[in-house]
Amino acid sequence: MRLTKQTNYAVRMLMYCAANEGHLSRIPEIAKAYGVSELFLFKILQPLNKAGLVETVRGRNGGVRLGKPAAEITLFDVVRVTEDSFAMAECFEDDGMVECPLVDSCGLNSALRKALNAFFGVLSEYTIDDLVKARPQINFLLGLTGEKEYRKPAVVAPAA
Repeated sequence: MRLTKQTNYAVRMLMYCAANEGHLSRIPEIAKAYGVSELFLFKILQPLNKAGLVETVRGRNGGVRLGKPAAEITLFDVVRVTEDSFAMAECFEDDGMVECPLVDSCGLNSALRKALNAFFGVLSEYTIDDLVKARPQINFLLGLTGEKEYRKPAVVAPAA
């Protein structure tokens, strides 16, 4: 299964907002950080806003912020909002018009459904907060700090 570019950047946008906690994030800044068009991010913003994953504030000093704490937004929440279909095979599609004599008792159908449920289960275990905390230098990488250069913590060699 391959996630769409929309889902990828929806997660990135949420990570940016989480890393920028306490401040409103602006779409031009997010677009610049990730090297994508503002128009593309505005299109992604709509379903995230509708689902309550982000809030938008209008006006000259407006922007975007998370709609709930990053620790409460799972990757499954994002995927569910941004992906159109999870049909791994023709027999998963909504119309059910499959010309296969095994459609109701197929081992492949059962295996794929089990795999999809496992995929959703793993996505449900990870939050936006987990992704942000896994990268201590994320604020620097996204240009959210005034620092000119990220410096890794010094490693002290054990005394001989």
